[in-house]
Amino acid sequence: MESLPIIELLSYTLPAVVTGVVAYYFFDLHTKNEEGRRRYLLHKEAQKNALPLRLQAFERMTLYMERINPTKLLIRIAPLSQDKNEYENLIIAQIEQEFEHNLTQQIYMSDECWTIIVTAKNTTIQMIRKANMSDRVDSADKLREVLLNDLMEKQSPSNAALAYIKNEVGQLW
Repeated sequence: MESLPIIELLSYTLPAVVTGVVAYYFFDLHTKNEEGRRRYLLHKEAQKNALPLRLQAFERMTLYMERINPTKLLIRIAPLSQDKNEYENLIIAQIEQEFEHNLTQQIYMSDECWTIIVTAKNTTIQMIRKANMSDRVDSADKLREVLLNDLMEKQSPSNAALAYIKNEVGQLW
């Protein structure tokens, strides 16, 4: 006889517990879904705001790569004297100055892209230094000539970096 009140109590309690568990499950599912939707909307909004900044960074680094292309660099920067070392230092200082001006753009690019840009810059500087150490170079004008002749035989480091930048920008869409 005493089991009858326990069964009666369970018959009222069990449906309430099941209903509570189901309600909790649906409420939890709804909350997680809403949180996911809010995150998606925030992410979408952030991307919408960041895309112009990223594109501007790629534009600036493209301009930098064009400006440090030795062919264009040597035409743009004329020697101040016939001293080859002075001219080498002038060109390298110009490359470094422009690089420092664009240093903050790295936060908008992938690490790999930034590494390629830095490598292109360093390779260009190395190319200039190597040409200046050549026995064929005895003046600033001769340094320009040797560098331009070397570039006819091989691709400029900035061209490879430009190709990578263009590829990365293409992946933004």
